[in-house]
Amino acid sequence: MGKAKLFTENKFNRDSAMKAFPDGLGEILSMGQGSYVSFPQNSPHAAQVAVLANEVQYYFITGTRLGIPVLFLEEALHGLMVKDGTMFPSALGMASSWNEELTREVFEAIALEARAVGTHRVLAPVLDLALDPRWGRTEETMGEDPYLVSRLGVAKVKALQGNSATPDSNHVASNLKHFGAHGQPEGGVNGGPVFVSERWLREVNFPSFKAAIIEAKAMGVMPNYNEISGIPTHANKWMLTDVLRGEWGFKGLVISDLMAVTQLTTLHHIAADSAQGAAMALNAGVDIELTLNEAMYSHLPEAVKKGYTSLANINKAVLDVLKMKFRLGLFERPYIDVSHTDVVGSDAHRALSLKAACQSIVLLKNDGGILPFDRKKYKRIAIIGPNADKCILGGYSQIPRTTSTPLAALKEKYKDVEFVYAEGVRLNTLRASLGPAKFAPHDENSKRIQEAVNIAKSADAIVLMIGGNDNISREATSAYSPGDLANLELLGDQNELIDSLMTLNKPTAAFVFSGLPISFAHLQKAVPAIVQSWYLGQETGYAVAETLFGENNPSGKLPISIARSVGHLPAYYFAKPSARQVPYNADNISPLLPITPLYPFGFGLSYTSFQYNNLRIAKPIITPDENVTVTVDVKNTGDRNGEEIVQLYIRDRVSSVTRPVKELKDFRRIALAPGATKQVSFTITPDKLKFYDINMKKVVEPGDFDIMVGPSSQKHDTVKLTVVKK
Repeated sequence: MGKAKLFTENKFNRDSAMKAFPDGLGEILSMGQGSYVSFPQNSPHAAQVAVLANEVQYYFITGTRLGIPVLFLEEALHGLMVKDGTMFPSALGMASSWNEELTREVFEAIALEARAVGTHRVLAPVLDLALDPRWGRTEETMGEDPYLVSRLGVAKVKALQGNSATPDSNHVASNLKHFGAHGQPEGGVNGGPVFVSERWLREVNFPSFKAAIIEAKAMGVMPNYNEISGIPTHANKWMLTDVLRGEWGFKGLVISDLMAVTQLTTLHHIAADSAQGAAMALNAGVDIELTLNEAMYSHLPEAVKKGYTSLANINKAVLDVLKMKFRLGLFERPYIDVSHTDVVGSDAHRALSLKAACQSIVLLKNDGGILPFDRKKYKRIAIIGPNADKCILGGYSQIPRTTSTPLAALKEKYKDVEFVYAEGVRLNTLRASLGPAKFAPHDENSKRIQEAVNIAKSADAIVLMIGGNDNISREATSAYSPGDLANLELLGDQNELIDSLMTLNKPTAAFVFSGLPISFAHLQKAVPAIVQSWYLGQETGYAVAETLFGENNPSGKLPISIARSVGHLPAYYFAKPSARQVPYNADNISPLLPITPLYPFGFGLSYTSFQYNNLRIAKPIITPDENVTVTVDVKNTGDRNGEEIVQLYIRDRVSSVTRPVKELKDFRRIALAPGATKQVSFTITPDKLKFYDINMKKVVEPGDFDIMVGPSSQKHDTVKLTVVKK
């Protein structure tokens, strides 16, 4: 990937292209956002991008020596990153739905929008596990669990690529991010070193990537920035060639992360010069370099002369790129029909975004059934908080056709209620796309808090719209542009705002918007109702409004544990038996602090209630190669229609190596009317009982297993399964 000024004021600069790329070009990233191809700040709308795509393609086919079509690559973490593209909830938010079918619908829509503007490949999905929530990129992940991320990841890849061997004109090639162990960097600092064993990689980090490649046939992979046990992933031949291509049979493209090949020389210091660094990446298995500045791969001829690499390795990478272009049909169908861009940000996709937002919401606390609010009872409601009149889209977003804020949506939908508003506190002053965020001065916030209290005094109820934002917590791109957190509590003066409002003794509910799980221990004690709202996409306002008044019954479950404090990390549920044995000392006033999370993985309430009964196993004794079915009855014991996510966990009681206290192995989303009961069955296959033994062989060891079924990782019924030798 080279850099040139290919575009001037959203117009293709043919002369610049002829000078920079007389022979041709492999791939162009981000036609729609302009960050990497020199678009001005006001990036082009979807219809303009489609026209530009054809112009660029025409040049490379007719105006270059080789006449080979170019690939267009775009970001699509939670929506196509092109202006007008539909912005869906953040990846962590949508993972809270635990809904594979909904995930497929969303990513089929993203694929349609991508092809409409000429995109052939998308940098999605992200399959990292978020094991340190201080990490600013937690919002890009689907949580902490290998199984949940695997199932949702497979759904995303299949939706993007379609069911045929090669994507048709309605689908794109997926590119998995970020292969390795990106989500547990030292100190939670983006790109920091990772110290894990091969066993940990194979049991925790690799399964989501392995499933996406073997089951869904993912066509692209991006390694992570990190070093793993001393070897940067972009130079790790064992990972990128031996495991990825050798063990898993991967046939697609490996593209570097931005500037990651350069970092082999400038950051990791394992290469003496650019030629050696480029050769290390190429030899490891990186086909394409993604860069902003000087292309390290331009030094490959020098690397061949110095003996760092071979012409055969270069030819192999070139062949991989050409194979991708053939698989995507670029030689037969290089151009697109520019009249189809009306699908980008369409009404149908907007409705789908709202559906996804509603299922992304997690009800964490509802003491006294305070939610949903009764509009006949609460005629004047105070909407307070820094996120009340914002629609936070999160990282890797573009400007959609429409957005909705909670305040605006409430006023639009419910005209029989009077809504009064105060900002309450301001979290931070605005910052540029790069650079640190500055917190708002305390003295200014003190005035805002008093204003909020004065407004709320005359209200019948209070709704807090608090949390974080994508200026404070986000991808930390450099030391000059931080995004990782040292403190997971509500930041700024939000706790002071909460305390001041709670002195009014009004019915109060809090919606927490965030890209990562905030450790809001103070809020937990103070407020009777808490809703985890993540970043809900362009339809944020309507999803929040419908949840507040009961049109949407929350059904989400946490895909990541919420720690009590940063001192309680790690908080992921699949701990080893020797972990978290004793509570923490606190101080001379507080009691001992429990080791459990504030809210566990898999937790989520509803406006109705569910009861689990009669957990049973079809055959309590099996051999290692047998399947067995476990069944539970789930009843809606409340007075509303509701959806529940039934979860299956397994624990090996005695094993040759230490095993987690429990692991998620399956789940089902079911809908129940009031009073209705459903039987939910799970098939336990040998694969669900296997693990890597002391010799790193994946086996089922005879012995006793706990089979646990329930509504979360901490609440379940248990039956015993015994595996005996044949």
